[in-house]
Amino acid sequence: MASASLQFFAFILALFGVLGDITATLLPNWKVNADVGSNIITAITQMQGLWMDCTWYSTGMFSCTLKYSVLSLPVYIQAARTTMVLSCILSAFGICITTVGMKCTKLGGDTDSKSHACFAGGVCFILAGTFGLVPTSWYTREIISNFLDQTIPESSKHEPGGAVYTGFVSAGFLLIAGLIFCTSCFKKQQGAWIYPPKQHHFPSTERESNTGYNLKDYV
Repeated sequence: MASASLQFFAFILALFGVLGDITATLLPNWKVNADVGSNIITAITQMQGLWMDCTWYSTGMFSCTLKYSVLSLPVYIQAARTTMVLSCILSAFGICITTVGMKCTKLGGDTDSKSHACFAGGVCFILAGTFGLVPTSWYTREIISNFLDQTIPESSKHEPGGAVYTGFVSAGFLLIAGLIFCTSCFKKQQGAWIYPPKQHHFPSTERESNTGYNLKDYV
């Protein structure tokens, strides 16, 4: 019962991780303009994402420009696009697989099949969390290095946006959920190896002695 509750908790974490992963991939605020120096423009907020660049005016107007050219983008943005899409796909697969493998569902067949499905879903979550953690870390490193570079003008410096923090939190949720699913299945299999089912064996010597005794009675 405790293991089923733990799996359900991990499934909830994975759901939040998947939703956050998709949200972080689509949001345009991976980095925002930093309000530093004397060139502060309070009427405009510029944001840059993986797929589009947006400008938000204080009047309430919002305009975005899609990034159509892939080859013109920096390497870290191309890598972030690829890994975030892979993270979304793997986490979606993990949700489908763990739905079948969880103990609180009636899908997936026998106990061994559900255990294997649960373990496979946990591996998908761990890979999805890793693929989500790498681009957010790389993207944050590029932002911080440009921010600390003295040769870059103050008006061209940026800070990490909300999408980066959402990606970090989502990756953490997916990693925790994957570890819970994998360890719950591993503990069960380990218990079966340590404590194998007892088999009742009847000693042959006792049966032979009883047979000899019965034969002597008839002599």
